[in-house]
Amino acid sequence: MPLEAWDEATFDSLFAVNVKGPFFLLQQLSPLLSEGASVVFNTSVVHDFGLAGAAPYGATKGALRSLIRSLSVELAPRGIRVNAVAPGPIETPIYAKVGMPQEELDGFQQHMASRIPLGRFGAASDIASAFSFLLSPGADFITGEELNVDGGIRNNVA
Repeated sequence: MPLEAWDEATFDSLFAVNVKGPFFLLQQLSPLLSEGASVVFNTSVVHDFGLAGAAPYGATKGALRSLIRSLSVELAPRGIRVNAVAPGPIETPIYAKVGMPQEELDGFQQHMASRIPLGRFGAASDIASAFSFLLSPGADFITGEELNVDGGIRNNVA
């Protein structure tokens, strides 16, 4: 939504879901996590660049990214790793729910795909693979990091 369309209740709700929710979920789960546990959150590449109409959303994902850095240090002495996956444009049903007319939505998706160096939207399986890696023993020495799964769009925003 553009700046003028946001109200405080919607802003607060977004922060509650995207920042408070993950933080307090981890707080409650922390006593149950044993040494060697791995936690992976979902952020977004949107916090890396300005996107008109998405300022509060990007701010929530940037705040979550900051929490991940700090929580990874706090939980490291217990052998618990904390990381994130930052998706770029992913082909999901969410685009149909944004309220754009289909023609406008098609144009948006074509424009976005043209900006992605790999030339396509990602698939849910691309995100699942990134989560699987960060949760695997192959990532045992990775903590406090954010893995961008964006087809390179973060590097091609200009």
